[in-house]
Amino acid sequence: MNTRRYFCVAVLLSVCLTVVCPVIAVERTGGLIAAGTKWATPYYVVDSKVAGPVVMITGGMHGNEPAGARAAEHIRFWTIRRGKLIIAPRLNPAALAAGRRLIPGAPEGAGNLNRNFPKTGRQGKAIGAPAGAIWAFVKSARPDWLIDLHEGFAFHKSNPKSTGASIISLPELKLGDTVRLMLDAVNASVSDEGKKLVALRGSANGSLARSAAQKLGAKTMILETCYTDQYMSLRTRQHRLMVHRLLKHLKMAGCQSDCMSPAGGSVVRVAIYNGPGTGNSTGLNLEKVLCSRPGTLVRLVGPPDIAAGVLAGQFDAVIFGGGSGKGQAANIGAEGGKAVGEFVKGGGGYLGICGGAYLATSEYKWGLKIIDARTVDRKHWKRGKGKVKMELTKLGAAILGARDRTVEIIYANGPLLGPCGRKDLDDYEVLANFRGEINENKAPKGVMLNSPAMILGRFGSGKVILFSPHPEKTEALHGFVHRAVAHIARRRTKLPASRPISVGVGSGLRRTPMGV
Repeated sequence: MNTRRYFCVAVLLSVCLTVVCPVIAVERTGGLIAAGTKWATPYYVVDSKVAGPVVMITGGMHGNEPAGARAAEHIRFWTIRRGKLIIAPRLNPAALAAGRRLIPGAPEGAGNLNRNFPKTGRQGKAIGAPAGAIWAFVKSARPDWLIDLHEGFAFHKSNPKSTGASIISLPELKLGDTVRLMLDAVNASVSDEGKKLVALRGSANGSLARSAAQKLGAKTMILETCYTDQYMSLRTRQHRLMVHRLLKHLKMAGCQSDCMSPAGGSVVRVAIYNGPGTGNSTGLNLEKVLCSRPGTLVRLVGPPDIAAGVLAGQFDAVIFGGGSGKGQAANIGAEGGKAVGEFVKGGGGYLGICGGAYLATSEYKWGLKIIDARTVDRKHWKRGKGKVKMELTKLGAAILGARDRTVEIIYANGPLLGPCGRKDLDDYEVLANFRGEINENKAPKGVMLNSPAMILGRFGSGKVILFSPHPEKTEALHGFVHRAVAHIARRRTKLPASRPISVGVGSGLRRTPMGV
């Protein structure tokens, strides 16, 4: 098992308020469930060494429900004041990697992992090797609480056929008061009445939550977000809000619900904007590019995360991708825009691509104004889409690691950049110039030709790189994104190596230190 993949869960399968979690002495250990098999998947233990409940958080049971796996990856970095947290983020790694609900290649009738645990009223064992290994792990851990993170295809309020946007518990557990606390916490962030989460009773026979409750005496819940028409960052945050409220109720919470990444460490920690003003796939695609190489921890963040101050406490760089710069500005709002500016001014890095480049400029009222640049020929911003030639400057080739100075790159209505003339900022430096142009929609010829395609500026102690075109959309140019992030990131740190150990069928819960 390659441990560095733990930090890029979202893909290859995702804070405290302005600061990282407070320093609380906890022991962090972990290992592998079903080690040595193709079903191997990591687990993590956060032990306060103070008497209290054992709470297990599981995610990734179904491969087409990734927000739970992402949220669990965030939760594993939380601190607690008492008790113990056990987190298994990706119970069904093969399905997550394939983006499929069922276990790839499973025999007929055994593909749904969440129907393969011991059934009600039977002495039977779990069905299949994956469920068997997970069940042995859960039995050895003996959790007091087990919270399984899922997603549904629709909001239950508008479509009762789906369990999306709900908290599910067994009636006999009598968890109504606790469920209401969790619903109040998450629904405070939901303005649309039809999208608010609701309480449901019951659970499918053979589900992990039902089996753990009936066979092991655990208090269990299934938390369901809705994956239709909602950004990944929002769904992940909803899971965090609900789990955090439970831990607060149990007097365990040692940090805020917005903790998403480790304090310090030696990977470059990158936040990618994932919210209105850009496509949901934009952030996911950038995430895939960055996670294709080791040494980078990536998280998708939305407007509430940014407003909460997650950038300053937990990240070294932020990326705003393609879409509408004005739309992104409107959705992060003045508070979020201020948070981004303060993050960069304090030494953080900013990479803006196309719409994200528009967002950073200084001419628009809604712009972040973190670089001495404006857009040229605003009237003809919709110049068209296609491949265009670009030549890197000597500085650009050195920073971006280009072998060939002239390349073809995808362009899609990105800004034509020029100096803004601000006296309070240094002039930007050109990394690349367009050597071709696109002139659709009556855009005048000659304006794009030889204008800057990529620039570098400074804002306070931070660095800003803007790409008008899209290197992330051409595999051969993905290195530009990696090198840009490495150049602007304020910190290059490294997470200590961990030594995963074995937890297989019939084994006890063994532990080995996991560095953070």
